[in-house]
Amino acid sequence: MRIGLVGTGRIGAFHAATLKSLAAVEQVVVTDVEASRAELVAKDLGLEFAASVDDLLASGIDGFVIAAATSAHAALIEQAVAAGIPTFCEKPVAIDLGETQRIVELVEGSDVPVHIGFQRRFDAGYRSAQEQVASGELGFIHHIRANTNDAFPPPREYIPTSGGFFRDCTVHDFDIIRFVTGREVASVFATGANRGESFFGEYGDIDAAAALLTLDDSTFVAVSGTRYNAAGHDVRMEVLGSLGSIAVGLDEHTALRSAEPGVTFPGGQSHSTFMDRFQPAYVAELTAFTEVVAGTRAVPCTVRDALQAFRIADACELSRRENRVVSLEEIGR
Repeated sequence: MRIGLVGTGRIGAFHAATLKSLAAVEQVVVTDVEASRAELVAKDLGLEFAASVDDLLASGIDGFVIAAATSAHAALIEQAVAAGIPTFCEKPVAIDLGETQRIVELVEGSDVPVHIGFQRRFDAGYRSAQEQVASGELGFIHHIRANTNDAFPPPREYIPTSGGFFRDCTVHDFDIIRFVTGREVASVFATGANRGESFFGEYGDIDAAAALLTLDDSTFVAVSGTRYNAAGHDVRMEVLGSLGSIAVGLDEHTALRSAEPGVTFPGGQSHSTFMDRFQPAYVAELTAFTEVVAGTRAVPCTVRDALQAFRIADACELSRRENRVVSLEEIGR
């Protein structure tokens, strides 16, 4: 099959290389608003180049991958739906809740499959956790702890269009909590601070946050994150049940060191980026997309899944700003 890709920045170029490596993909066609960047990626990877999105969509592609800037996602999904082309889009669906809801209605009113990129759903550890929770072998789940700690902050210019810490960073935790537990979030209480570079605060953002989520079955979930974790990119989840407890992301690469005398675990090299941490998951995710394109698999992460994660992020931002518990019923469906 031929897969078209728009957006050849860091994650886009990474996806292009991954797609090229897949057995089901015969050719990848790339484009970008910065044509020279797309041409360079095409040359480096041996791909086809299209001068524009319109040219790309008209070039006979079987599937469309959106890795462009967040602000372009909604319009690109609209174009793909109009063209009837199965689409993969990096999160989020859109820059705000209202636009996200509009795109959800558009996609659900069509027969075009749209797969949203939350790669943790394809990570072996998280999938194992989901299976153990669903099977009941952990008993009832009473607490979950989840964290996303970036090794280093994004550049200043990224922050104004990022959507803020909860919508950009911990939204991955919100999605995977729903995936692992099969439950919905009922309420949140969140806080955050600007501990590092002042540019976060200049744009009304934060670089460290914590939130307590209460699920609809009264499970408590503590979520935390930071843009400053020089020990390494650290993404983990602890699931504590009445019959057993498990941890995702606890291995030789975990960016923690024990303070206990004589303990050497974990002793391996920590991950430096999210692409390093989740490389196998990205391969599995895009392989799943080729199966969606082929019509042999249902969409594994829908636009409505993305909407639900976005609602939780919006609730956390409202809670942080107003210093109160926020019910998810307050946030538009």
